[in-house]
Parts: sequence; structure tokens; C-alpha cells
Amino acid sequence: MILTALVVFIGCSLWTVVHSFTNSRLLPRLDFVGLAQYERLWSTPRWQVSIENLAIYGICALVLTLAIGFLLAVLLDQKIRFEDGFRTIILFPYALSFIVTGVVWQWILNPDFGLQHIVRGMGFSGFSFDPLNDPNLVILALLAAGIWQGAGLTTVIMLAGLRGIDEDVWKASRVDGIPAWKTYLFIILPMMKPVFATCVVLISAGIIKLYDLVVALTRGGPGIASEVPAKYVYDYMFGNQNLGQGFAASTMMLAAVLAIIIPFALFRMGRKRHV
Repeated sequence: MILTALVVFIGCSLWTVVHSFTNSRLLPRLDFVGLAQYERLWSTPRWQVSIENLAIYGICALVLTLAIGFLLAVLLDQKIRFEDGFRTIILFPYALSFIVTGVVWQWILNPDFGLQHIVRGMGFSGFSFDPLNDPNLVILALLAAGIWQGAGLTTVIMLAGLRGIDEDVWKASRVDGIPAWKTYLFIILPMMKPVFATCVVLISAGIIKLYDLVVALTRGGPGIASEVPAKYVYDYMFGNQNLGQGFAASTMMLAAVLAIIIPFALFRMGRKRHV
């Protein structure tokens, strides 16, 4: 396991970073050009659009997935009937791959036989909803599909965190006459910080490497309206046969992942020292 971590993860990552400073094309070569690949990367409109899309998608997906996941977890925590069935239904989309999710939502949002067709069949002939072909709405389509697929896992993690809260906390809040919403807001949420931190790391990692959902749902279109960094990396490395540019873009993605993981690891280490 140590050898795998050193060679596959650390070794290959360092190899990628080193070659991001080269002029590699079809094959990797140690022809160093300094920061030329990064300068070209950040001056490319397609990369800038992909970063903007990832920022919009990431912020919205993170906030909405956490909010929806916590709300569903609270509802499931009310000792409702058929809880196992509802939990299975909520978690089911997470069992699907992003490719399948993208295809399903492509059908749902298709104007010829999807949502627009159904609403028009109900008598609203003027209804128009075609986000997959609208540059201003295509991110909403990605958000809907991504949240539908990922909210189930967040719900289950949040539910496990809620079930871990000592029952005496609830008894004390009832004795003091504290409303349930205030108990959740001012008592339960602060106690669930580690759970939220775990969810944030999992969701953020999925956001940064977003690729297959985009390919299946929009293919980066219309135009480059739904481009994301991972698709940029893949297209330049395997489509345009420009390894140096692909390595530079993937190095920026690696830096973003480390910016999330390192603070989380330090947070966990700090908690263990205080325990």
C-alpha cells in the first residue's frame, strides 16, 4: 500500500507537475519552457469559461446539496413510517453513474419528448424550456442533474450524524421549551461540524473533477457554455495531442484539490489533539 501511494499517487502527480513546465506535444519530453504553458492556459478563453462555470456550479451545488441533504435528513429523522423505503429512494440516484444520470436528464430536458413536450401536451402551448440549448441556462441543467445524483449520499451522512446526537440533548431542549427549529439551528448544527466538513470535502472533490456528467448531458455546449476544467484537460491531452497544456491544466486542478484536502486534514488532526 505504501509503494502504491508513493509510485501511483505521489510519483505520477509529481511527474505530471514536472512535465507541465515542458513543451510536450504528442509524447512527453523534458523540453522545459518555464511558465509558458500556464501563461497560455490562463489567456485561453475556453479555460476562463471553464473556471467560471466550475465556480458557479461548485458554489451552487455545494450550498444546495448541503441544504437539501440536511433537510431530507431532518425529515427522515422524525421516526416516519417506511423510512427504509424512503432512504432507499433518496439514495438510489447515487448508485447511478454520472453517465447514466446525464443521459436520464438529457431525456427529461429534451424539448421534443421531455418536460417541455409534457407541459405543452397539458394545454400550455406557449411553454418553452430548453436549457440544454440555452447558454444562459445550461448550468442550471447541470446543477439539477448533479444535485439529484449527489444529494442522496449527503442525506445519508447527515442522517447518521443526527442519529449520533445524544437523546439527552433533545430532552433538555424540550424541558427548556426551545422550539425544534432553534434546537436544530443553534444546538444540533454546531454539534455536526465534523459531519458537514466530511460532506464538504466529498462534494468539493466531486465538483472539481466534474467531467462525465458534462460529456453525457451537454458535451460542453452549446458552444463552450458548459465547459469545465476536467474536459479541457481531456480534450487537450487526447484530442489536441498537447500534453504540456493538458498537464498544466491538470496541475491547476491538483492544486485546487490540495487546497481543499490539506485544511480538512489539519482540521481533523487538530480535533484529535484536543480529544
